[in-house]
This record gives sequence, structure tokens and C-alpha cells, in this order.
Amino acid sequence: MQRRARASGKGEKGKSHEIRGSCASRLSRISRQSRAAYMMEAYRHILLIKPSSLGDIVHAMPTCVAIRRAYPEAQLTWLVKREWAGLVERIDGVDRVWQVESTLTGWLSQVSLLRAEQFDLVVDLQGLFRSAAIGSLSGAPLRVGFANGREGSPWFYSKRVPVPQSEMHAVDRYLLVAKALGALESGAPEFRFRIPQTDHEEVDRLLSQSGVTPGMSWVAMNVSARWPTKRWPAEAFAEVADRLQQERFGAVVMIGGPAERADVAAVISMMKSPAVDLTGATAVGLLPALLSKASMLITNDSGPMHIAAAVGTPVVALFGPTSAVRTGPYGAGHTVLSGKVPCSPCFSRACHNTTPLECLRTVSAEQVLAVVREQRTLRMAPR
Repeated sequence: MQRRARASGKGEKGKSHEIRGSCASRLSRISRQSRAAYMMEAYRHILLIKPSSLGDIVHAMPTCVAIRRAYPEAQLTWLVKREWAGLVERIDGVDRVWQVESTLTGWLSQVSLLRAEQFDLVVDLQGLFRSAAIGSLSGAPLRVGFANGREGSPWFYSKRVPVPQSEMHAVDRYLLVAKALGALESGAPEFRFRIPQTDHEEVDRLLSQSGVTPGMSWVAMNVSARWPTKRWPAEAFAEVADRLQQERFGAVVMIGGPAERADVAAVISMMKSPAVDLTGATAVGLLPALLSKASMLITNDSGPMHIAAAVGTPVVALFGPTSAVRTGPYGAGHTVLSGKVPCSPCFSRACHNTTPLECLRTVSAEQVLAVVREQRTLRMAPR
């Protein structure tokens, strides 16, 4: 005892300071807990603004879970563009989906309706002028968003959440807001869908019509992307699709929206084996049920990639102009492939490299197949 006291340089006076410091620390913790408890009771009507896009909405799901856990009695309304509403309707913890049209007129038409709701908390995860302004116009007394939001959005917030670094995943960045609102960390971030049985039945029907019956193994393939610079070459996708069937990985099922039919058709035209084409056949709300049944998704950087990761389906993703650190498939069991070129990631919709799309074209079909084979080996390994 004496030896420890001498070594630490503390006598009775030191012990007194230590006791007072310990008491102060406890009181501080109690004060923080009291403030958190007060905050949890204070917010009863919450508006979460995350209108787009598909992948970003999925990234916001753990924040929704955290806010719901912190304020279990609150009504949580999610404001989203109409085209993505079907997905948000299937996110667990959301009480109400508030749909808006993409136009400025569509947004402004909602102001009086939002004010009538008397929200006491607005959480803006979009961080743009329009989302921040609509949050302010809602009349909510507390409006929370990122301190580094774009287009002047921080001016509309009553509480600004700092982002310590740019190189962090969007999921973790959004969770900073939940933490700032008193939500406590509880293990790994959670993605919770509530998938109706009717969705599973509709997906089974669509697959069965194409010869993929329940219980059969199949690989999903998403060959398009919103940016041209995100698209791995069609011929490479075609080669992988043919080889997968030659090596008995099961059917290859093409997915995508109606606007992506031409990209899918280009890949299928280069294939030597048949493919199941569900492009445009599944509404966005059916994607969680559909991708939960796939053995794997091979994809460009896209919205369906994030849905697959959220439902636990292994992902092999091709990245070029964007950063997997910021927006890659979240969680374990996924692989990102990208060419090592100095200009990547450039975050550009147009490629200015002397070798066009070098960051994607240097990834070979054989590299993708090697990852797919490894994933199959891991799944088949005894546990």
C-alpha cells in the first residue's frame, strides 16, 4: 500500500482530491444520463429527411434503428422521394413514409402539410440546401444535420454535428447524428427490413416463371449503374455469367430498373448461355426479398449492392471512380475489386484518363471468378 502511494506521489491530500474527482466524475455521468433520459422523453414526433438515393437510404437504416431505440415512443416519419418510397415502407422502425416529388414545386407543396404535423425534431441526413430548408420550414424547434453539409445547409440547423474525417463510411457518418441525439452504441450497426410474406411469394413466382424454383442456387448480377464511369465492361460481365453456369454455380439472374434494360440486353447478347432477365420486373420494394434469396450478387457500385449487403447476401463489387471506404458494401463477407490507378477514386461521371476507364478495365473476369469460387468454398466449409 505504502509503496503504491509513494510510487504514485499521492498522500492523504492526494487521496482527497482523488475521491472528490471520482465523485465529480460520477455526478457528471449521472448528469449525462439524466440529460439523455430527458432527451429520450422530449422527442415524440420525429422527421427523418433522407430523400435519395437508393444506396444512401440503405446507409441511413442503422441510424433509423438507433433513433428508434433511443426514442421508442416517438412517431418516426421518413421523408423520401416517391420513387424510393417502396423501399422505405419496408424499413423496420419507420411509422410513416412521407413521399415527395423530385421537383422544387413538389417539395414546396409539402411545407404547410409538414408544419401542420408539429414535428419537434428534424434529422436531415441529406445535407443539401433543399433538405435543410424544408426541415427549417417544417417549424420543428430542433433541426440536426452535419456541420460540413453542402450548399449552405448548416445555416438551417439548430444543432450541427461535426464529421471528424472525410474517409469514413457513410453508415458510420450518419450514425454520428444518432449519437449526437443521445442514442447509445449497441454493437454493430443494424439493417432491419420488415419484408412481407407477399414479397417473398411474388419473388418466388417471378423466379419460378423463369425456371428458378425455390431451393435452387442462383447468382444475381447487376450490370448497370447511374454513372457511365461506374460500369464494368459488358463483355466482362458476359464472360463471368457464362463461366458461372459452366462451373455450376446455378442460374444467373439479371436485375435492374426499367431504364437499365439496354445495358442488360447488351450483356445478354454477348453471352453463350441463357440468363434469367428480371430487369424492370421487380419494383424497388421487392429488392430486399429478391436479393435475400440470391447466393451472391456481382455488381457495379449501385443501390442494389447496398441492399444485398443489408440482407446478408455476399457481394462482389466492381469499383472505379468511387471510394469503397466511403460507400462500399458494408459489413463482413464482401469483396471489392478495383484497378490500381493513380486517378482513382476521382468521383467523376466522366473519365479523363488517357486510358478510358482503366480503373475498371484492368479488373479481369478471372479475378471476379476467383473471388466467387473462394466465396463458395467458404460457404461449403464445415463450421
